[in-house]
Amino acid sequence: MSGLLRAKVFTINLQFNRSLILRESFIEVLSANDRIRLLRIKTYLYKKFFGPVNGFKSDIVLWCKLLLPQAAKRIYNLQSKQLIKLFSRILSQDEDQMLEDLEQGDIAETIRLFFESSTAIKTSPKSLLTIQEVDQFLEILSGLTKEDEQIYHFKTIIDRCTGNDLKMIIRLIKHDLRINAGPKHILNAVHEDAFKAFQVSMNLETVVKRFLPSTSTSSLTTTKETTLLTSPGGSKIELCLMTPVLPMLAEACKSVEMAMKKCCNGIFAEIKYDGERVQVHKKGSEFQYFSRSLKPVMAHKIRHFKDYIPEAFPDGDDLILDSEILLIDNKTGKPLPFGSLGIHKKSKFKDANVCLFVFDCIYYNGEVLINKSVQERRQILTSRMTEIPNRIMLSESQEVHNPKDLAEMIAKVLRLGLEGLVLKDIKSKYEPGKRHWLKVKKDYLFDGAMADSADLVVLGAWYGTGQKGGMMSIFLMGCYDPDMDKWLTVTKVHSGHDDAMLEALQNKLDMIKIGKDPAKVPQWLRANKPMVPDFVARDPKKQPVWEITGAEFTNQGVHTADGISIRFPRVTRIRDDKDWSTATNLNELRKLFKKSSDSLDFSILLGTDNSDKNDPELVASTSSTFSIPDEIDTEKNISSKRLKIERSNVSDDEEKTKKKIKTDGGRIRVKKEFRIDQPNTSKKIMKEIEMYEEIVEAKEEPDLSDVNYEPEIEIKEEANPIETVKYEKSLMENEIDSERDDTSAKYYSFVDKDYIEYNERGSPLNWVNGRKPEKGLPFDAQPLSDNMENVLKSKGIFREVRVTLAHDIKKIKRERFYRELKTLGAIILKDSDRYKSTHVIHDRKEIPSSVLKYFQDVPKSARHVNSLWLKESAASSEMKSICSYAVTLAADYCNCTCNCTVNHQ
Repeated sequence: MSGLLRAKVFTINLQFNRSLILRESFIEVLSANDRIRLLRIKTYLYKKFFGPVNGFKSDIVLWCKLLLPQAAKRIYNLQSKQLIKLFSRILSQDEDQMLEDLEQGDIAETIRLFFESSTAIKTSPKSLLTIQEVDQFLEILSGLTKEDEQIYHFKTIIDRCTGNDLKMIIRLIKHDLRINAGPKHILNAVHEDAFKAFQVSMNLETVVKRFLPSTSTSSLTTTKETTLLTSPGGSKIELCLMTPVLPMLAEACKSVEMAMKKCCNGIFAEIKYDGERVQVHKKGSEFQYFSRSLKPVMAHKIRHFKDYIPEAFPDGDDLILDSEILLIDNKTGKPLPFGSLGIHKKSKFKDANVCLFVFDCIYYNGEVLINKSVQERRQILTSRMTEIPNRIMLSESQEVHNPKDLAEMIAKVLRLGLEGLVLKDIKSKYEPGKRHWLKVKKDYLFDGAMADSADLVVLGAWYGTGQKGGMMSIFLMGCYDPDMDKWLTVTKVHSGHDDAMLEALQNKLDMIKIGKDPAKVPQWLRANKPMVPDFVARDPKKQPVWEITGAEFTNQGVHTADGISIRFPRVTRIRDDKDWSTATNLNELRKLFKKSSDSLDFSILLGTDNSDKNDPELVASTSSTFSIPDEIDTEKNISSKRLKIERSNVSDDEEKTKKKIKTDGGRIRVKKEFRIDQPNTSKKIMKEIEMYEEIVEAKEEPDLSDVNYEPEIEIKEEANPIETVKYEKSLMENEIDSERDDTSAKYYSFVDKDYIEYNERGSPLNWVNGRKPEKGLPFDAQPLSDNMENVLKSKGIFREVRVTLAHDIKKIKRERFYRELKTLGAIILKDSDRYKSTHVIHDRKEIPSSVLKYFQDVPKSARHVNSLWLKESAASSEMKSICSYAVTLAADYCNCTCNCTVNHQ
């Protein structure tokens, strides 16, 4: 064999190597679960495999090309369905059956199965291929485009293949060997600096040869190789012109504090343009353009740059630029939306140019710049580059050294509708492949507090690929159009669920398979052809509701909900508390889209309060929560009372008092005063009773007209306004004294959609619906880290409480109770888990005995309490005794151990 490994080497060694890696790695994961150690173990196994001790005599360069097929950059233009079409003809197999098997997600396994069962071509009993023959076969295949030519070429090799041989060849074509090893594993086995060199110069063959002994390309020797040198002349880590360099990346920045900490030398802040990243290589009159994934950029996007780049860099003979391309409106000078660079979309914008925004330079006229600071690289750009309006532009940037300036810059950029900022330490070098820059976007800030989101219904699903093959893992999300009585598509989402949840969804979702066939789309669904899924919901009104969060709402016309969609969508919450009727419908989605750019609350970012922006003077807030005192007989008299709201006239003396309190740093709450007149029924109370009765009817519960209903309204006699203000002031002063130790905010966090402050003990102080703190972020408070959040949750005063919420609680209150209970550490049970209840919370003090049959699945030891128990426990940051809050229950049902017999008739 002339020292070459035959099929046994090609397949068996590949398979053996894969099995060995997976087996050893799995043992290592079980024992340590340490990613770095796992990487080293894999690298060690490859290094041992390549070494002379293992008897390795093959070509290491060739092995690296086969072990890293994606890095070899061969392009075959053969998608999975095209391969099925080819092999159905080669193997004389039914194409539809092969496509059905393909739904399991592994094209290579499908072709192997049908190859081994084919009567047209028999599999070879043993492997007869060398890796050199396979490499040559793939090289020729990459140049073939016609179907007949491809079929003929496969036939030249298939009769010498075992089933596993063909499976591995297909995986090489698909650039995925499924061995869970990448360039870092393989190249570090060649040399400790080989992967670093590959990041700088993405030419696999050149890099591997550079680090092999000069006398051979076969096995690795034990001789110590030259390590990374500081001098450019002696280093084996070299940047090569016209060969792509792995781009430097950015991690998500969630706060101004994070940015200041990461960029301790000062920040170089640049506008983040919403375009496509392009790496430009110029060598004399030759040009190469590489995308973020290092693939060639489509010609229509960069066609004119060869004329403008020499003009913009008159002395730049050889250079490598890092840049962003996007369409610019010539009339306004503003960037056009992301995606407009597509050849079909671009034709719609007649008066627009493709513009290159240059933000970095890593090579200029023979000088490698990656070891220079960003300040120095920027200086080279500003001194050598001449801007050409709307053609070649220098990115906008600014140096920032304090958090206030950074916060203001972020707010300004987001107000202008730009995507965000890229932040760089002013002394940082250009590190290929490293994620050491920071990117600021509105959906990253405050854990997504400023992101766009909608509650959408799962309308369909697609099969996944790779490890998720054969299971629904991509989901079609949509909304209901009440005017047309149709369901419309909004987005498709594939991130946000872990493996366990995806596994559970396979049985939970009630779907019908339609196999992307537009003719099988049900009448209730409007979906454009690209959005026709593998599965559709059997009944959309029985499907779950998920909160979908993304960078922003967009309108690209792909989806049927007026074209509205969500960019970079992810599932952030499963809304078990919602169904199709309370999910976001089309009308609500339109409003969200319209208000998206105008609804950002920059007071969170800037630490200011927007609530008083229209009133220079102190505006006294008016309480809208009231309660009826116990001495009023509501059951007898509520229908004969009328509540009349009258604003008390405030005198000049009172105004002076208010201003004085404001000057002292206090806050005023002036309550509205009420007078009780006869004889009409309060419309508000009657409306609440009617709403409650509708809820009960919907739940098929008995009539509760005899219930002693206690609405949230406070009735009191008119008081002297001046005395009221004085009283409020004294209360406020007492509160300030008591807050010094236990009620001042020490931590804050964003939980789901709410903003929450905690005291030093970890007890929550407040909940703000919608993540908008009224006075900005608290002074001297710290954001919760994941570890701190877990510690505080463990201190929750309700951590041992498992709650069932009674059906008499209205929707708005239910949502508020849910948030408060969750923050206090309680578990809110579903109906199916009510047998675990320790507490049942009602919205009234008295429950008729006819209701009790609806709680038969709740343990008799469970405590039935009214909602004041939750409210006052939260207010005091301690669990109140349930005895004072017990509802009236039948004696034979309640097994409560408290002594409140008066409340247990």
